Amino acid sequence: MRLPITFLAGCSLCFCICICCCFSDSAVLAQSLHGNAIFDAFEMMRRGAAQMNLEAMDERVRLLGEYDFIVIGAGTAGCALAARLSENPRWKVLLLEAGGSENYIMDLPVLAHYLQLGQMNWKYRTEPSANYCLAMRDNRCNWPRGKVMGGSSVLNYMMYTRANRMDYDRWAKLGNPGWSYEELLPYFRKYEGSRIPDADTGHTRPGRHGPVKISYSADRTAAADAFVRASEQAGLERGDYNGEQQLRVSYLQANIDNETRWSSNRAYLYPLKGKRRNLHVKKNALVTRVLIDPQTKTAYGIMVQTDGRMQKVLARKEVIVSAGAINTPQLLMLSGVGPAKHLREVGIKPIVDLAVGYNLQDHTAPAVTYVCNATSLKMKHILNSDAVGNYLRGRGPMRIPGGVEAISFYALDDEERAKGWPDMELFFSASSIHMNPALRLTFGLKPEIYETIYGDLERRDANSFMIFPMILRAKSRGRIKLRNRNPLDHPLIYPNYFAHPYDMNITVRGIRKAVSLVDTPAFRAINARVWEKQLPGCRQHPWMSDKYWECHARHFTFTIYHYSGTAKMGPRSDPSAVVDARLRVHGINQLRVVDASIMPYLVSGHPNGPVYLIAEKAADMIKQDHNYNI
Repeated sequence: MRLPITFLAGCSLCFCICICCCFSDSAVLAQSLHGNAIFDAFEMMRRGAAQMNLEAMDERVRLLGEYDFIVIGAGTAGCALAARLSENPRWKVLLLEAGGSENYIMDLPVLAHYLQLGQMNWKYRTEPSANYCLAMRDNRCNWPRGKVMGGSSVLNYMMYTRANRMDYDRWAKLGNPGWSYEELLPYFRKYEGSRIPDADTGHTRPGRHGPVKISYSADRTAAADAFVRASEQAGLERGDYNGEQQLRVSYLQANIDNETRWSSNRAYLYPLKGKRRNLHVKKNALVTRVLIDPQTKTAYGIMVQTDGRMQKVLARKEVIVSAGAINTPQLLMLSGVGPAKHLREVGIKPIVDLAVGYNLQDHTAPAVTYVCNATSLKMKHILNSDAVGNYLRGRGPMRIPGGVEAISFYALDDEERAKGWPDMELFFSASSIHMNPALRLTFGLKPEIYETIYGDLERRDANSFMIFPMILRAKSRGRIKLRNRNPLDHPLIYPNYFAHPYDMNITVRGIRKAVSLVDTPAFRAINARVWEKQLPGCRQHPWMSDKYWECHARHFTFTIYHYSGTAKMGPRSDPSAVVDARLRVHGINQLRVVDASIMPYLVSGHPNGPVYLIAEKAADMIKQDHNYNI
């Protein structure tokens, strides 16, 4: 077995050593795959080595001076787009990624929390606020983004949703032809490789043969079962929330296959390794500027910091920015595309005046913590020989994506209920913040807040779970601004949470819906109840009153990492639009944006799936525009 140095280095080797060390003698012949826990550790190392051998193939590439297409950002959209564009063997395609390789340890579903602590995260933080993120250090929320091959599809919790047909029909009505749900449905099926056995079989049926795998977890906790039953008892039907009706409860559909996170990198690029010579992938390559001719308003290349020096690479046909809803507006503004007044303030000469960085949207979910008498998902259930052996068989708790097991959608407003358009999602996590040391760090909680709310739970090792009430269609809008002209400095992030009164109103109602589940027979059967520890900054309000929950939301303003909208799609007549319906930047030739930035409105669900959709549709539009028969 050949183990490359890149795999043996760092956390991968450390993790394997930890597995070997934590097994007791009595566990060696437990539920392991090979009858011996040590052999299981070597099996994980073997799998990791095979993956790193694939990643190492990119190191053989010598950067050319010119390509037909340059794709900036190897995230969810970038990997898919580069794979599709390079289907034309006559086109040379360059995919650039600021981060490094994806590895096998990153792809263990249950470890999703820990990835935010490593170098594969950009580690953005919002600017301080007196209105939200009050439980976080310096009143600043952590905003993780993937800095790795696969981007945020490597950091996220693998939760797969299509969202709602009304979301896309609304996009189309804004003056974006081709973006209605019916027109987009073939693209969902194109990328979906669904393994969901009870998915809808009618008009909205999933794709079964696409590159992006979707599956249920084979194992579930008793508390997750109780959540699903409680939701049914509260009036929801159980069914496929990615099908005809989204107002459903279900166990989570996740981007997992063969017990492994199914990232964009794994889905689209791994099958091509060593087979597609016209596709070059360059890692650890930070693009600092898109080169635009100020006279012709034409993008013709990029400047990239890689291999220890700054290099210029030219594009014969197009530059495509797929860097995500934070990095994309930053790069556009650094390149002279953005609000002219703001660009001049930081010393950049504007080339075209567009509303880049505006329209920032996100989903927040101020989690509610419960205690119960059903066994929760604790670290001791994950890091033991039985769990590892079961994982290698494709089952067990290590396969649960970040501990999230179930999901439900509600329309709390009557008008939205009649349309079947949810405004609130509740998702269930089989553990609590005190059970996983990574969570308090990833959320950035103040130590005194953690001790007050979770200290007793930790000392008691109490069984606990969380429900996250996630607002689906917030009306507040934030903004991304440049800090300065230095591309190495993080931009300024102003999420502007709860600026519109609707957002707090629906959030409190969502919390109340989550709390009401304790009155169902299913929750009573496991003695589930809200953990009665009050936030110090909220004690002036009666416990569990609307005012208390409003204060709770302003403290536990947990982002669900769904940043979008900062390069809005819309017609040229829309002063807030940055790209047109074919994702071409207004006023600039040969420059497109293909990622979550283009969403006029954030979808009613988790947007990783819809970003695949955007990339698939963009690839076809680009092929059409360059007369390649699709």
